[in-house]
Amino acid sequence: MKVFELSKQFPKEERYSLTDQVRRSSRSVSSQIAEAWHKRAYEAAFVSKLRDSCAEAAETQTWLDYAVACKYADSANAVELNLDYEALLRSLRGMIHNSEKWVES
Repeated sequence: MKVFELSKQFPKEERYSLTDQVRRSSRSVSSQIAEAWHKRAYEAAFVSKLRDSCAEAAETQTWLDYAVACKYADSANAVELNLDYEALLRSLRGMIHNSEKWVES
């Protein structure tokens, strides 16, 4: 939701490009986690969806970097969001590397 709020500040000409991309990738992070959770009966599917979530988080970080470079976003806000994404990525990687603790037996 922080990314969504930040993207409201982007110029109108970015509505169908940067704004759409950053919103799509940031929303996909949580939806991939939800899919992973419901596929935890199958370890490979669970891990695959978590990896997809990691990829979407990294994509979101890249779009945030573009927003700062284009001066659409304050770098302090982007740094805070990037730190949030780094913490999320650490958690997801931990779940991936310890997937046996998360899957249904």
